Amino acid sequence: MISRLLSLYKPAAPIDRLPKELHAARYRALRRQMMLSIFFGYAGFYLVRKNFSLAKPYLINLYGFSKGDVGLIATGLAVAYGLSKFVMGNVSDRSNPRYFMATGLVLSGALNLLFPTLAGSLWAMFALWFANGWAQGMGWAPCARTLTHWFSDEERGTRFAVWNLAHNIGGGIVAPIINGVLALAAILGLLAIAGDGKLPFFLIFYAPALLALAMGVLIIVFLRDTPQSCGLPPIEEHTGDNPDTGVADPEREMSAGEIFFEHVLNNRPLWIIAFANIFVYVIRYGVLDWAPTYLTAAKGCPQDMARWQFFLYEWAGIPGTLLAGWASDRFFHGRRGPVSVIYMLFVTVAVYVYWQNPAGRFWVDSLSLFVIGFLIYGPVMLIGVSAVDMVPKKAAGTAAGFTGFFGYMFGAVIAEAGMGRVVDRWGWDGGFLLLLVSCVLAILLLALTWKKHHEKD
Repeated sequence: MISRLLSLYKPAAPIDRLPKELHAARYRALRRQMMLSIFFGYAGFYLVRKNFSLAKPYLINLYGFSKGDVGLIATGLAVAYGLSKFVMGNVSDRSNPRYFMATGLVLSGALNLLFPTLAGSLWAMFALWFANGWAQGMGWAPCARTLTHWFSDEERGTRFAVWNLAHNIGGGIVAPIINGVLALAAILGLLAIAGDGKLPFFLIFYAPALLALAMGVLIIVFLRDTPQSCGLPPIEEHTGDNPDTGVADPEREMSAGEIFFEHVLNNRPLWIIAFANIFVYVIRYGVLDWAPTYLTAAKGCPQDMARWQFFLYEWAGIPGTLLAGWASDRFFHGRRGPVSVIYMLFVTVAVYVYWQNPAGRFWVDSLSLFVIGFLIYGPVMLIGVSAVDMVPKKAAGTAAGFTGFFGYMFGAVIAEAGMGRVVDRWGWDGGFLLLLVSCVLAILLLALTWKKHHEKD
């Protein structure tokens, strides 16, 4: 029984090809199905990750935890997620995404069902949320595997950009979903029956968890592995787009050691964009996570306006991401470096304006945050696309996890802890100098990949 279950995770075997005249129609239908599956599937991961932000006030007010305590729990997920993206990315490269991705989402949903029952113990919650971070790391890599197998190289930037919007959609609908559930509970009188005020805290985890479990089942139903497992030719053969990725047989499954040592750790351009990702993440989270504090403390901005400016930053990334992916395909034929450099140059200008704008001109701060948000998510997305471009498609998850590891383990930590310490010692001027230095270093590193496309270019 166990061996049969484990066999589900092996890459799906090819089946006999369909007649050639059916290929085009079947490809069109399945490509839509694959994109919808990974889009809504990955959005589902955010439901059982971003909900913790809504639970923080309950942990503080009802259970007596300090802000440092809830910060510690959140850090557990961030650290586990960074590690898991790299480690489980490698496992994903040797797995069927249909079951691998579903397992991560189901595990994350199950952990969310258990989490609120342990609200009396800080370290139990830390351990459980750390485990959730590990399960969350099983989401990105199978999507990368799916995209690289079902979409050709010269359209991949656009397709990745569309899929990448799952980040914004998933994170953005958590609050409306929970608000709707709480409103329904109030109408039914459940909140009054519970009496102790803890039911909303439980529902913050239970409602997203049940949706995640359902989405995990749908992934199993609709997601597929490779085109060959559906009776179709490889995407390169179907489109005639045959990039040189440094291997004689791009369809051969590789061992973990081969992926790590031949195509990731020994890949100089991949190291360059991984280090660039550190500084891109410093800017991404250094601006986003400190915006409400900076705007209210240094600019005298009202709290409600600061929250709207925070919202602008996130949602401005949707059109910016789409434009970045399309431009890298349309004007640079799959080269991601030029668009990333151009975006980062304008990010630098916007960060400088955001810093130097006098207090009281809130519309300039709002515009600056909109521009930064519009632009920064382009390089964030394109670094992930560059990573999968630079390796054979059978190593896509590991390569993307490698760059993500650097972004979360170093960039996000510098943006949170490092930025806070710099501001404490040198004020906001010191904090913005840190951001501007990160802009310059990101531009210099990304410029080294200006002409880079594939592993053997």
